Amino acid sequence: MRQLAMHALIYLLAIASAAFVACQAYAAGGELQVRIAYLAWQPDSGPVLSNVIPEPLDAGLRGAELAIEDSNSTGRFLKQRYHLDTVQAENPEHLLERAAALHAEGVRLFVVNAPAAQLTALAKSMPDSLLLNAGSPDDDLRRSVCQANLLHSLPSRAMLTDALMQFLATRQWQRLLLIVGQTPDDQRYADALRRSAKRFGLRIVAEKPWSFDNDQRRSAQADMPLFTQTTEYDVVLVADERGDFGEYVPYQTWYPRPVAGTQGLTPTGWHKSVETYGAAQLQKRFEEHAGRWMNDRDFAAWIAVRSIATAVTRSRDAAPLAIRSLLLDEQLPIDGFKGRKLSYRSWDGQLRQPIPVVQPRALVTTSPQDGFLHPDSELDTLGDDRAESSCDLAGAAS
Repeated sequence: MRQLAMHALIYLLAIASAAFVACQAYAAGGELQVRIAYLAWQPDSGPVLSNVIPEPLDAGLRGAELAIEDSNSTGRFLKQRYHLDTVQAENPEHLLERAAALHAEGVRLFVVNAPAAQLTALAKSMPDSLLLNAGSPDDDLRRSVCQANLLHSLPSRAMLTDALMQFLATRQWQRLLLIVGQTPDDQRYADALRRSAKRFGLRIVAEKPWSFDNDQRRSAQADMPLFTQTTEYDVVLVADERGDFGEYVPYQTWYPRPVAGTQGLTPTGWHKSVETYGAAQLQKRFEEHAGRWMNDRDFAAWIAVRSIATAVTRSRDAAPLAIRSLLLDEQLPIDGFKGRKLSYRSWDGQLRQPIPVVQPRALVTTSPQDGFLHPDSELDTLGDDRAESSCDLAGAAS
């Protein structure tokens, strides 16, 4: 908490030194100019052992672009004009350099699609700016590595795995086999699965690390049944974020059981099959803009830009502190086409949102599930609740 308070003090002092930026936000004629930068760098995941469908190279960027179009559609009636600067960095150093250059030009609002380490470095290097995380699900960013000027539009791993475990609990699928991949991200996803299983009263009856180095396209039928032969289970959980083996677990298990986690039945921030509450119109507009389906990174970048625009419309102020204060107030409703008004948690800056649980081509359910209650918001049954996080962003800046 002492570290968070120090970051908050630096943030507030830096805001004062950046007042000139806010003074220059209005152009001739009284039009409010809102300049937002989209920063992206994702490390090469390395060669995978299976022939998976790759992530679009422009994931996230197209969502931010569409949100700028949407914001300008309404902004022109309110004398607001939104501009997007884009950076697709070649490496972490390039990301920091380009961010510093944009900051020197007066940009103070950033949507970032980058790993946790780069997010933290950016937040520390620009304490007078507001950053929205649209690329990292890392739980520590919401739990212990708290940055006063960093909010999160992408769901955390804990939110995703809580959404999945709630559904498994409602179906009374209580015995779980957990298979864990070899990468650090696989380990983090597995940690989130273990936490969620304990939280909702499910039991991991066996856990196996994936140690094969062969191509499962050729050997899954021989390898998987023997590998998954263990104590009887109701569901196989897979932690394979990169996609080394997880696509070849369904239909190959020793017991005929469903597969869930990073493959099979998957919790995600957004999916093509989400269509209700006006989502079909958003999907259509995105496909016309990008020529492909909208994914979770696209939605996270879209809702990040729309969050900024919603706050600017309410306050008529483009200063980062004013936007941050409104978003953390929790009383600013944000429309995300998910059937509920969304808001940012005041303790960790995470956007509350329902989580679709999908199979590759259809929506199966949406969490939170009926019956999982909370004294304030049922959406807070997904991810770290106030008592589970050492962050207190609103308190640190008050």
